[in-house]
Amino acid sequence: MAEKRINPVLKQVLELGPTLLFFLAYLRLKERSFEVGGTEYSGFIVATVLFVPILLVAMGILWALTGKLSRMQIFTAVVVVFFGGLTAWFNDERFFKMKTSIVYGLFAVLLGIGIAMRKSWLEWIMGEVLPMQREGWDLLTRRLALMFGGLAIANEVIWRTQSDQTWVTIETFVFPAVLFVFLWVQIAALQKYLITPEE
Repeated sequence: MAEKRINPVLKQVLELGPTLLFFLAYLRLKERSFEVGGTEYSGFIVATVLFVPILLVAMGILWALTGKLSRMQIFTAVVVVFFGGLTAWFNDERFFKMKTSIVYGLFAVLLGIGIAMRKSWLEWIMGEVLPMQREGWDLLTRRLALMFGGLAIANEVIWRTQSDQTWVTIETFVFPAVLFVFLWVQIAALQKYLITPEE
């Protein structure tokens, strides 16, 4: 099924909105606790539980409007549901915090395996939107594997040593910004490998 075009602003709202809503919910609920069925839950846990259906609804709307979800979006949703569920079930916020390390770490490992097998799984995911010569994909894959590995380590250090608010702020704004700037710089640096429509 071909992807239908939608307003790019609406697309960004649907992709980034759930994370921003999690941040706002956390700020609102962080000082509160809630008792459900005789168990007390912190504001962080409640914000996490609210985040899961918000993300799924946003992805459902995105799929209904475009007819397509990327493999990365589907994987991220599965991981969020799984670790969000563990967070609520065990009433332990560490599961949700570790989710970021596991996602970034798994991306780094998968890209590394692809490099070892001389396959560019990054091209398989992004090739349609970013046509590029194989040499360019190899370079981008190596660099992105290192970046994801670095972010996974950084997340582990941050959630284990910093306050919840610091972690939530970094998770919501800093990590996505670092990835965005990194990809922007890499695409600019790999211009000579891009394939133009004429080619």
